[in-house]
Amino acid sequence: MLKKQSIPTETTRDRIFAATRDMFDAEGLAGLSMRKIADAVGLTPMAIYKHYPDKDALVDALMLDGFSAWEDRVRNLSAKNPIRWLEQFFDGFLDFSFSEPRRYEAAFLLPARKARQYPDDFSAGRSPALNMAYEHIEEARAQGLIDNTPALEIALTLSALGQGLISMYHAGRFTSEKEFRATYRRAIKRSFQQFAKQETAE
Repeated sequence: MLKKQSIPTETTRDRIFAATRDMFDAEGLAGLSMRKIADAVGLTPMAIYKHYPDKDALVDALMLDGFSAWEDRVRNLSAKNPIRWLEQFFDGFLDFSFSEPRRYEAAFLLPARKARQYPDDFSAGRSPALNMAYEHIEEARAQGLIDNTPALEIALTLSALGQGLISMYHAGRFTSEKEFRATYRRAIKRSFQQFAKQETAE
């Protein structure tokens, strides 16, 4: 007789986080409150503190959830050419900000205590998404396609440019999404060209 497979049950901690994410999706960071979350899951505020000691812990959880969503996208990039992969990486960053705006906000904009810090966390390889970018930068370097600028510096320069442009768009600084997307891609391409290996003139 076959044993019935057990189905994982949702824990109280899972329910609290699910309610937190729903509230964040609907109202943003300003709408989060321990009391409102407690009401949503049928608990007292004091009961929530057993699982998340304060609101900052919930913000950290939202940030980590956002990063997980972004890292899943990066793992699914498929280009074999390292330069094309890096282009997909920054195109994907743009698409992530549009298709999952709250996950993007959680990953890159929330004032989370556990947010990764430059340069130590990134140099230590604590960002899975950037680790994959570093590997493709080094592969491009090995193929003679880019110069000897450190991979961390290249990734930081391009990421800061992309995130800055996305913030400008959401602040209403572009006339249309179409114009913004075209500007973003041109800017990333031009910025990347500064790291391209130049042929030495004879």
